Amino acid sequence: ETVFLDRPMPCSLCCGGLCLAGWLVGCLFLFLMCKYIRKWNLRKRQPLCQLKLDGPDTVPEDRCPAVLKESKHICTLSACELAARIRDGGCTSEEVVSEYITQIKAVNGTINAAVEERFQQALEEAKLADEKLRSGSPLPPFHGVPCSIKAAFGLTGLRIPHSGVVSRFMDGGTVQEDDQATTVSRLRAAGFIPLCQTNVSELCMWWESSNHVYGVTGNPYDPTRIVGGSSGGEGAIVTACGAPIGLGSDIGGSIRLPSFYNGLFGHKCSGGLIPATGQFPCTTTEDGFRILTSGPLVRHAEDLWPLLKILAGPDGHDLACREFNLTRAPSDVNLKTIRVHGMLGKDRKMGLPFPVPKVAPNLCSAYNKALYYLREAGLQVGEIEPFALMGKAFDIWSACMSESSSKTFHQQMEDGRGSLNLYKELVKALLGKSPHTIPAIGLGILEPLDKRIHGDEEIHNAKMLSLRDQLKGQIEDLLGDDGVLLVPSQPRVAPKHNHPLRPTHIWSFPYTAVFNALTLPVTQVPLGLDPEMGLPLGIQIVGKHGNDHLCIAVAQELERLFGGWVPPKMAGKGWHGVTNPW
Repeated sequence: ETVFLDRPMPCSLCCGGLCLAGWLVGCLFLFLMCKYIRKWNLRKRQPLCQLKLDGPDTVPEDRCPAVLKESKHICTLSACELAARIRDGGCTSEEVVSEYITQIKAVNGTINAAVEERFQQALEEAKLADEKLRSGSPLPPFHGVPCSIKAAFGLTGLRIPHSGVVSRFMDGGTVQEDDQATTVSRLRAAGFIPLCQTNVSELCMWWESSNHVYGVTGNPYDPTRIVGGSSGGEGAIVTACGAPIGLGSDIGGSIRLPSFYNGLFGHKCSGGLIPATGQFPCTTTEDGFRILTSGPLVRHAEDLWPLLKILAGPDGHDLACREFNLTRAPSDVNLKTIRVHGMLGKDRKMGLPFPVPKVAPNLCSAYNKALYYLREAGLQVGEIEPFALMGKAFDIWSACMSESSSKTFHQQMEDGRGSLNLYKELVKALLGKSPHTIPAIGLGILEPLDKRIHGDEEIHNAKMLSLRDQLKGQIEDLLGDDGVLLVPSQPRVAPKHNHPLRPTHIWSFPYTAVFNALTLPVTQVPLGLDPEMGLPLGIQIVGKHGNDHLCIAVAQELERLFGGWVPPKMAGKGWHGVTNPW
């Protein structure tokens, strides 16, 4: 029987203290060096393969998402409504696909979200879809509707996923049909037509969607701000009306962060519901497949549930994926019986440990309004103090990540090409010479330091996984079959480029990451825009494992109460000289 020591030995305390001090000094060094090197203008570098489209440098007035929504343009409709219009003859698939391609060309010069395109193939597939409709053949549910795909997923005919790793990009090669991601294949079988793939952070593990292959992606609400990571390109292209829905993945918030920063709905499913097969990087263990989930980013909440049903189910490759009972839909939920538990806490940070920052006043206000409006709508609303074990959120998630793969982050950066000296790469990166980004290098350096702080890794991970099970049990006992948690998405709205390296931002990810460790379903919900900054506000809805429909039902009610997606006013906005910040 394993015995967990409540108090480490003095030598362990000293070692842990020294490692922590070294880590803090390292973070400060990185921040100061990045700040001053930016001032010296040595970091600016051109990406290897930035997508060049024959579109304008700034967004034309008639292609501004806010203007499109006022005219009820087809580029602002939900995927469900587009499918109905195509099926009923209100428009053709070719017309819809053409309009979305035009929109991508109009906005991508400003936001750099689409990084690989298949426009010609999409138009050909749309023509075939229209011919099939005229023939009277049975049609899939989203027949002829376009979509976008995160560049971490294998998509037949496009580049093998490299997730911003330069060496993998330089190898070349295209995805063959047998290697296409399971989720992409399921979307295409349901009638979707992929238009493009979108930008990610290097190895899909950072706040910014930025790498040295494709460059940095800008936020449609303000291109000088980040879109989140790692599915940030999806968030940007969908809110800019370049696609009705996007496919993303989430291991620490990579669907919910971009959805929050870009004013969208996003759903991180229950662990084991949707397979992660066919993406890079990917996990190698059963526990890893439970915390790495795939799912949709959408403008309209009505698209979430049908997409979830299309994507769900085992594929014979994902080690954790199994059958779920999805017969009960959000429309079957009686909202008057739902119990909503707000969990901001008196500390204004959900009980998360130091140095996680507190939630800003504008997001506290949005949280309180959500509780108030749900109470007025007849739901049973109350507030609880955060569970004590939330103070272990970072350690729990880190232990889950450590157990999720046979390769370290450093080894994934090496990509099987021999030893990579990260300290040497850091110096090269600060001089603009490394193929790796500073955040990726920093994560690779800090990963072993975190392990040294905790001593014996096997014992520490076992203890944290035990605490994870306890915390999950406590939350699910509270929620039961008719309850949800309402918690902050992040402590701040979308920060400026480079700011995630600051101490005030770098520790914010446990707000989302803890729910990956717990494998609970979470729906990200937009709650309008901040009146001063014009940036999206939002909230997370968390449910018991398997109760995805409950989270989505509450999200749909919040969409009715708050108005849902608010389009960005992009007219005349350009890139404003923002270059790859790493």
